[in-house]
Amino acid sequence: MKAMRLKKGDKIGVFTPSTPAPSLFPNRYERGLNCLKRMGFEIVEGENASKKEAYRSASVTARANELNNLIRNNQIKAIISSIGGTNSNSLLPYIDYESLRNDPKAIIGYSDVTAILLGIYAKTGLTTFYGPAIVPSFGEYPDMLTDGKRFFENVLMGMKSAPYKLEAPEKWTDERIDWRTQDRPKKMVENSGWKCLRNGKAEGKLIGGNLNTMAGFLKSNYFPNLKNAILFIEDSAKDMAMEERLFSMLKLAGVFDEINGLIVGKHEQFNDLGAPFSLDDLLLEVIGDRREFPILTNVDIGHTFPSHVFPVGINVELDAKHGEIKFLEDGVAG
Repeated sequence: MKAMRLKKGDKIGVFTPSTPAPSLFPNRYERGLNCLKRMGFEIVEGENASKKEAYRSASVTARANELNNLIRNNQIKAIISSIGGTNSNSLLPYIDYESLRNDPKAIIGYSDVTAILLGIYAKTGLTTFYGPAIVPSFGEYPDMLTDGKRFFENVLMGMKSAPYKLEAPEKWTDERIDWRTQDRPKKMVENSGWKCLRNGKAEGKLIGGNLNTMAGFLKSNYFPNLKNAILFIEDSAKDMAMEERLFSMLKLAGVFDEINGLIVGKHEQFNDLGAPFSLDDLLLEVIGDRREFPILTNVDIGHTFPSHVFPVGINVELDAKHGEIKFLEDGVAG
């Protein structure tokens, strides 16, 4: 099941499922909304945009109601998160999945919103989109990165039609600047490209998201079946010890025994703790050699910018040897 491709004039809803970013970073939030308006969209803000309860925008019920009100609004064609956070998994039992089945919309976000994206896909079969959020992505200073905007338009607006291969952007950044005082663009560095960690070619459904978030609902009824999938994972501001824990979580859950291939995103602000081995070395160590499948790392998805948009549930081809990811079908209809 797929939502219709976005076009100028469509209404886009904005929800805040965890961190109260609109109230914490109002200038950046408004810049993000204005970016979408310049792209030709109308904005419908969720009722929690101006709310703040310490670490979250509102109660679990209020956050679920905000999302459901946008889902039930038949004028709205897509819903984008303002940002992630820590607690989007709290909403999973309360989402109106039936209304999404009856009126499919493009649900877009990343990081902690992984829980909502995968939960919706698992419960409805609706393709969701691991892609930009309002505050960190559309609200970048002074403007959204050109490649990031193009990746969004390619996938959500159908500017490219499958099958097609993704490209690594020439430059990228994971620089952190205080969003309240930022007065210059982030420093970009040359992209070394995507790295083949283990040879091979495979096809499967593209499923994944933020690895740390997966710990909050892995193997629940809201987590998709990974049998023969191409899994993608990425993370932000973690260290080597935490990544060993998370890789081992996948191992113990039998994930590495199920998937056809693995895509690993660039890790924003990674701390190796002085380990005498790399993150790639650690991944291979944890996976072991019981089952071979292709692995591609250093991919531009998630918390580094610009970031590709990955439609959850589409069929893809992974050719690790040649560093290629090919979308075999579109994420949107029409």
